[in-house]
Amino acid sequence: MMLQRVAVVGAGPAGLCTARHILSRLNSFAPPVVFELTDNIGGTWRYNERVGTYDDGRPVLSSMYRDLRTNLPKEVMMFPDFPFESQLNSFLSHQEVLSYLERYCQSHNIRPHIRFNTVVKMVKPVVMTTEDKEDRMTWEVTSSDLSGCQRTETFDAVFVCSGHYSDPYIPNIPGIENFKGKVLHSHSYRYAELFSGQSVVVLGAKSSGLDISIELARVGAKVTLSHRDPPFTFPLPAGIQQTSPVVAVEDDGSIRFQDGSVGTADVFIFCTGYNFWFPFLNAAQLGLEIQNHTVSPLYRYLLPPACPSLFFIGICKIICPFPHFNCQVQFALAVLDGSVSLPSRAEMEHEVQRELQEKMARGVQQHHLMVLNQAQWEYCETLAHTAGFLPLPPVMKSLYEEVVRQRRIHPENYRRLNYRLSSDTQWEEIERLMEED
Repeated sequence: MMLQRVAVVGAGPAGLCTARHILSRLNSFAPPVVFELTDNIGGTWRYNERVGTYDDGRPVLSSMYRDLRTNLPKEVMMFPDFPFESQLNSFLSHQEVLSYLERYCQSHNIRPHIRFNTVVKMVKPVVMTTEDKEDRMTWEVTSSDLSGCQRTETFDAVFVCSGHYSDPYIPNIPGIENFKGKVLHSHSYRYAELFSGQSVVVLGAKSSGLDISIELARVGAKVTLSHRDPPFTFPLPAGIQQTSPVVAVEDDGSIRFQDGSVGTADVFIFCTGYNFWFPFLNAAQLGLEIQNHTVSPLYRYLLPPACPSLFFIGICKIICPFPHFNCQVQFALAVLDGSVSLPSRAEMEHEVQRELQEKMARGVQQHHLMVLNQAQWEYCETLAHTAGFLPLPPVMKSLYEEVVRQRRIHPENYRRLNYRLSSDTQWEEIERLMEED
């Protein structure tokens, strides 16, 4: 039997996970070819103080800021078969996560299969007719290295693992060009000291908006946290006030909010998320519609029904990312090796459409259609059951829900807690292992 050749776009956590599982199935797959734009592994977990572009004009893709600590404990962040080091606190610095990914890469001997400093220019489906007169889809992947040397290769499948935290989404705010101060997106935020003593409007109060606001308040910035959610009832640090969404920037540079109030600021930070951005794909060719916040139709949030050997790993939102990638990759490889038979294209498209319509009927807005949150557990369970691999242990859901609860009670201090998994169903809170700085 011919071994299948798989291309992997990106050597962040999703790409490493894909490579690891392919390398464990060398009776079905040739070693993967992993294309990585930068000179190292880790994706967005590799902190770079630089913003904007590199000297050669390539964009800086990482959105990591200097003092970020994970908002999930390591016990639910880990790849299920590769725990973090036990002496670490539950909530990790980005340096600790990167070190973990480097260990994962080394442990599974992935690095020899990565082409660093290589940009994927185009991923194109090609339908070939086999000797049995059957149509078979393959993929032409065109890549280019730093010297500009371009090559096109053929693969049986492609895994898109390029992440979705690199192309900032900036909503249209009438008059923003009138703002007199500094405007940036959280993608270009690195540390708080630059804004000490200034007045800052932070637009958006999800994870990054709240974290950045707390960081700014600690260095003496006066923060106005503007968001559309109901006002938070948990305690916020002195120096942060909540307000309604920004409506417009007036001619004189002042900011008008939805509740009719008007304010001024030195800095405006968009914490408004990211666009899906796949410059190497032709969406129409794949039967896909790629908008700011949705990619559709994707069967099981993974593959286009028109092209069932192309897989998008990890584009769902509000998930435990590494366990989620682990489930998606194993399901995708089961599809490729024939262990899982997919429904027809029409059936897959119908299932996707039905699920999206059900979400919208429940009031889910267009830009939240890729959010899983509590639905992630049933989703991963379904993938595991269908493909016949071990499901995630129930303790992960239980601890995830506890951390969400703690975060709502005290967003500033919940990371001081530490946990230990005592079984597949039980976790316990333990003493702090190390003092914070």
